Amino acid sequence: MGRPRIKDVAEYAGVSPKTVSNVLNDYEHVSEQTRAAVREAIDALGYRINIAGRQLRRGRTGMIALAVPDLDIAYFAELARHVMAESERRSSTTLLLETGGRREKELAAVRGFDAQFTDGVILSPLALQPRDLTHRDTRLPLVLLGECNPPGSADHVAIDNVTAAREATEHLLSRGRRRIAVVGGELRGPQNTSRLRTVGYQQALDAAGIPLSDDLVLPVPAFRWADGAEAARALMRLPEQPDALLCLNDHLALGAVRALHEAGRSVPQDLDVVGFDDIEATRFSIPTITTVAPDKPGIARTAVRLLLDRIDAGTSGGSAVDETAGHRLIVRESSGG
Repeated sequence: MGRPRIKDVAEYAGVSPKTVSNVLNDYEHVSEQTRAAVREAIDALGYRINIAGRQLRRGRTGMIALAVPDLDIAYFAELARHVMAESERRSSTTLLLETGGRREKELAAVRGFDAQFTDGVILSPLALQPRDLTHRDTRLPLVLLGECNPPGSADHVAIDNVTAAREATEHLLSRGRRRIAVVGGELRGPQNTSRLRTVGYQQALDAAGIPLSDDLVLPVPAFRWADGAEAARALMRLPEQPDALLCLNDHLALGAVRALHEAGRSVPQDLDVVGFDDIEATRFSIPTITTVAPDKPGIARTAVRLLLDRIDAGTSGGSAVDETAGHRLIVRESSGG
């Protein structure tokens, strides 16, 4: 016997093919007795739903794309795992792509990669310009993560970076720290993640009556361990050294702690260190790292829900949705926890 069809299941259960289809699609108006008979027939015959055929009939591929800058950055790898799990739970498959933070690759993601293999895109951009999004083809459903999001350009999910950085800075101030450096900070420029976190840092200093020192806001070329280490070395060369580091991701924090150790500085006895993202490595380092933990499962659930809602509606038109995910400060050894 060949692969069983809906017709075979219907004959075995003594119902019509339409009734079998209603059971498979979980329609409400089917009696429990009929539903049980169809399920028994499915099990007995080994019938399997042809997902590909179903999606094609609906004009869909059943695949969504997730495009992130760099999978070597643990935050993006961990977030991708949550997105893939949520997508699978919602009967979709996730195609994972790495953009390297390059504008041309992010533009390709916004255009759906000029192909027909994905129903929509979740994108975490670094290099896109506002005009890239305001003039995009809105027929492709798009959800943006992070801060490159001109109002109304696309559905968007992010944490409140200003509040998160302010809370982290307030924690350091509560420990008596007064010369708090921002590793990866930006005093000027577009409203990206680094800039918004620096704004939160400034707000906390202002509220505490502490003047901002430009030499304590240190941009970095990238957000890797080596960049954090080099930034910490540069800060240790200042005539008046900082007594705490607010690092704008955990890779920077881990690199900074290593450089401080090599310089004979003890964390948290000499300096406190706080990071962002709550990547797994921060729970096993010596010392463990105090960090702002975004709700990564919540970000993934929200992004997938927004995207699939657009796909199900058959359009990406209408008002864009802007949702804020949760976060919390986890105090660990690097700031006295």
